[in-house]
Amino acid sequence: SHSAGTGEWAIIELQGDLEVRTNQTMNDQFIGDLYYNKYGQPILIIGHHILQGREQKLDKPFAVLEKSKTNEGQQLLNVTNATLDASTLNATAGAERTLLDDTVALEHKSRQRTEYTVRAICTKKLIFKSRPKPIIANVAKSV
Repeated sequence: SHSAGTGEWAIIELQGDLEVRTNQTMNDQFIGDLYYNKYGQPILIIGHHILQGREQKLDKPFAVLEKSKTNEGQQLLNVTNATLDASTLNATAGAERTLLDDTVALEHKSRQRTEYTVRAICTKKLIFKSRPKPIIANVAKSV
């Protein structure tokens, strides 16, 4: 069972480029709808195009972290997303671990502290390799 607040996420892998018509950034943009068909295959609908994909388990799970700075217990509105390989968090040893400990010690001395909250764990990726097919509506021809 997942603790409250962590969800099941997936990495989406697409072939080619995904472009926005306007000069806006991709951040917080609606891209399309993701469905699963009766065979459990992921289907992605972007505009008038349909893409069929497959699900693949990741060799190493990824943790999606939310970075926030706290100011003497106060939460500041500085939140950025960072992904960190979950297995490297456990496997840091020797010199790396010492470096991390020193950094943590420094952060605790200052009034401003950086905290990381695990938002989700990624265990799979959805791969869309096939070319997008146009969606054609079946319009009944009037006789």
